[in-house]
Amino acid sequence: MRYRQWFVAGALTFVAVLVGFAGYPTCACGAGQVSHSGYKVLAPLTSGNLTVFPVVSTSSHQTDMFLTLDEGLRSGEVVVTEAGSVQGLVRRHGQIPRHDNAQVNTLVLVNNSKRPLLLLAGEIVTGGKQDRVIGKDRIVPPESEPIDLGVFCVEPGRWVAKSENFGAFGNLAQPSVRANAMAKKDQQEVWNSVRQSQASASESVEVSTASPQVQTELSDIRSTSSYAVVMDNKAVKENLDKIAVPLEKNYRNVIRDLRDRNAVGVVVAVNGELLWADIFASSDLLNRYWPKLVRSYAAEALTQVRHHDKVSESEAQEFVDRMQGRHETAETEPGVYRHAEITGDDYRVFELTSLLAKAEFEVHIAKMYEEPKVGRMVRGPFEVH
Repeated sequence: MRYRQWFVAGALTFVAVLVGFAGYPTCACGAGQVSHSGYKVLAPLTSGNLTVFPVVSTSSHQTDMFLTLDEGLRSGEVVVTEAGSVQGLVRRHGQIPRHDNAQVNTLVLVNNSKRPLLLLAGEIVTGGKQDRVIGKDRIVPPESEPIDLGVFCVEPGRWVAKSENFGAFGNLAQPSVRANAMAKKDQQEVWNSVRQSQASASESVEVSTASPQVQTELSDIRSTSSYAVVMDNKAVKENLDKIAVPLEKNYRNVIRDLRDRNAVGVVVAVNGELLWADIFASSDLLNRYWPKLVRSYAAEALTQVRHHDKVSESEAQEFVDRMQGRHETAETEPGVYRHAEITGDDYRVFELTSLLAKAEFEVHIAKMYEEPKVGRMVRGPFEVH
């Protein structure tokens, strides 16, 4: 009943904001106006200790040409395999990644479709000898030669094939795991965040109830090293749903109204602390990734439970406005994509730009806090000792 009341109240508040926002001007940020960044943060949606600020933009791009990993694996047009099994995937005369045997941080992907494939850092592929998480955003051209996928293991402790086929996990890794893969690029740090998430998820289940069924679920959680298996555990999913379902349903209802106003992303706060932003080139891409994104954020909220603070719209607006930094590194695949990593004083920004013909625009921006702000007591890559 309280979630139903929350849906109604949240939807009315959100729609009221949208009505007031219709016809916004493009100028320096003021009350009800879009900032110089071209992004406008709207009133937040909150569920438990998780707060999500929708972000709308003054511009949008055609993105239906992009294939997502889930879509490609489901259709069979995208193939992922251990590196030692790559030989049979070569169609033309191109170079293939040279690996004699399967390795922890090596998977090979082939895009057999006629559409460019969009990969997001944090997407999890399950199967093979271990589950892995993709380490950076990239675009794979249509009908590609095999590429090194660039992954980190999120299943410490297993090196035995449980399946010849790889599939996509329904969630992205939570921000603390994504951050260690994207920013620190360190396998041990990724494993540390996976173990931390597993312990926190176990604690959340343990305190929820002492029923025999839950004790069985706890035993399953503690007996696996797989991040995906933990997050897919029945008891953990029930706790995730308590956070994610209200946001998912409410936002999905409102996003239809937002689509014409270019809803392109979200700013995320947990326990009143801004952690993350995901911004896309279009409402279409946001809509396709939303189910995975919201559960990623919910997993972070589930594993960082403490007292609830509040974060303001102005703070969230400042977060998306500050995209420039003091240092930038970039990697480019000519004619396909450019991936830039921008380092600020206390944050990092990752920008994926398409260089494809007739599709030269920023496809995805991810922003994270790299170092804790004064007074932050957040677990994960932002942990204060």
